[in-house]
Amino acid sequence: MADEITVIAGIDTHTDVHQAAVIDTVGRHLATRPFPTTPDGYRQLLDWLRSHGLAAGMEGTGAYGAELARFLTANGLTVIEVDRPDRKARREHGKSDPVDAYAAATAVLSGRARGIPKTRNGIVEAIRTLRVARTSAVKARTQTINQIRTLIVTAPATVRERLRGLATGELIDTLARSRPAGDLADPAHAARTTLRRLARRYQLLCQEIAEADADLGPLVTRAAPGLVTLPGIGQETAGQLLTSAGDNPDRLKSEASFAHLCGAAPIPASSGRTNRHRLNRGGDRQANRALHTITLVRMRHDPRTREYVARRTAEGMTKKDVIRCLKRFIAREVYKHLPRPHITTEQLIQTP
Repeated sequence: MADEITVIAGIDTHTDVHQAAVIDTVGRHLATRPFPTTPDGYRQLLDWLRSHGLAAGMEGTGAYGAELARFLTANGLTVIEVDRPDRKARREHGKSDPVDAYAAATAVLSGRARGIPKTRNGIVEAIRTLRVARTSAVKARTQTINQIRTLIVTAPATVRERLRGLATGELIDTLARSRPAGDLADPAHAARTTLRRLARRYQLLCQEIAEADADLGPLVTRAAPGLVTLPGIGQETAGQLLTSAGDNPDRLKSEASFAHLCGAAPIPASSGRTNRHRLNRGGDRQANRALHTITLVRMRHDPRTREYVARRTAEGMTKKDVIRCLKRFIAREVYKHLPRPHITTEQLIQTP
């Protein structure tokens, strides 16, 4: 019977309006309609989807569609994450909100889109949110100290010679305590005034980062107590890996899926008699960066890792290939310690 045909929805998300479309299992376009990005609009969209089908493919589940994905999932609808079509597909089929919504539904129907979006409703989402401010503060602090050192280089000698060779901490303290006086039309006085302001900004950013670390530390430990005890993994790298995995890491079917997410899954690069793999340039680059940081720390301080590096180097493996192997091993180790709703901490720590 026609009313038994499964219907699939597609949603193209935006700031003010979400465009929804539905198709049947043979790909026929049935209906399309826009909905406002408000609580009332979400309820209208939910009722509209329930009148057609129970599966929805959605673009932007981590951005414009984050709240809608949470709302639909909480109300029993299956949400599938859909990647934006590539440029070639957009050129061939055109671009509009209804077209994109139908394309999202078609991606689910064809099986091209199968990913489960992050739930974004637990402690890991709280960690991700807090890390936003910390990350921007770290970037701003780096920019500030670079501006200070650049300004010292170009400042008049009367300013530069006094500050030459000072370590960062001593330099910031000296500049923040200074009391420049004089005519701002004088380049030397203008330089002293600017350096004092930048130094105080640097101190404020340090305080902001310290406050963020104080908030994040207990949350990261609470979310994954076993993760922070692993060699080379600190609060920052653990927070990034948790953020990349999300509150529902069970959506990742295996440790190989997590390695692929982190860009640590080796890619075949063999040809003829050469049998080798190369570094993966895809995946979550911030998660890959965290794995890289952990790898470097272990290569310097962990005896087991140092022995491994020495052995593989003696076998003729390049440093890049050794790092690639270590990243893959660390991804496997991290995966075992990701939080899982149905596994206790004791069971997780006992996992071989």
